[in-house]
Amino acid sequence: MQSEETVVDFYKNDFIDRLRKIRNSRNTSAREMSIALGQNVNYINLIENGKRLPSMSGFFSICEYLCVEPNVFFSSKKSGEADLAFSLLTQAQKESFLAVINSFKN
Repeated sequence: MQSEETVVDFYKNDFIDRLRKIRNSRNTSAREMSIALGQNVNYINLIENGKRLPSMSGFFSICEYLCVEPNVFFSSKKSGEADLAFSLLTQAQKESFLAVINSFKN
């Protein structure tokens, strides 16, 4: 019998999923990212395999490295997809998107 996913498991799995998606969208290996964060070469792999979680400072370092706001990792699944999609855009794409959205205000 498989137990139901707990709230902690839900957010942990959601975090891992988003971390992997964003890292891959940046074409960065787990090893490269670990080293850039000043951690052991297996740091990101351990997180993505669910064997450890980052500390709060580690979490914020991950966000800074990936250039995403922390809320991207902790939105609900439905609203989080928009946050995730937006976070994957380049800065130029974000600016273009926001210009289009702002044009509807007039």
